[in-house]
Amino acid sequence: MIRTSMIAALALAGSAGAALAGPMSNPPTERTICIDVGGQSLPVVCRVPASRLDKREDFCLCHQGARVIAPVCGPGQKAPAENLAYERARRDAARDGSLLGDLYRGQPMCVAARDPLSNN
Repeated sequence: MIRTSMIAALALAGSAGAALAGPMSNPPTERTICIDVGGQSLPVVCRVPASRLDKREDFCLCHQGARVIAPVCGPGQKAPAENLAYERARRDAARDGSLLGDLYRGQPMCVAARDPLSNN
């Protein structure tokens, strides 16, 4: 009896955890990036699921620079080209820790979605 109830409790806990993780078919709408004081992009270190289909990032750290949340470019959108003017605009826009809703020359300051095959 105890064994049966223990198995049922573990199964229930496992299904609740899967529900909290969210659907795998939805790609993320935002990513973490690191930028330095001048607005230049720096490397970010993220813990990601061990799946080639799941593009989410569980936890990200910036060893240098500021941690900023940026929107993922939608279908047909491209990230703005990295140049001095864009870096300055990104630096100013990221003062609140986010680039969500910020524009550069009428275009969202978005970033490309993470490609699980290239580990970036």
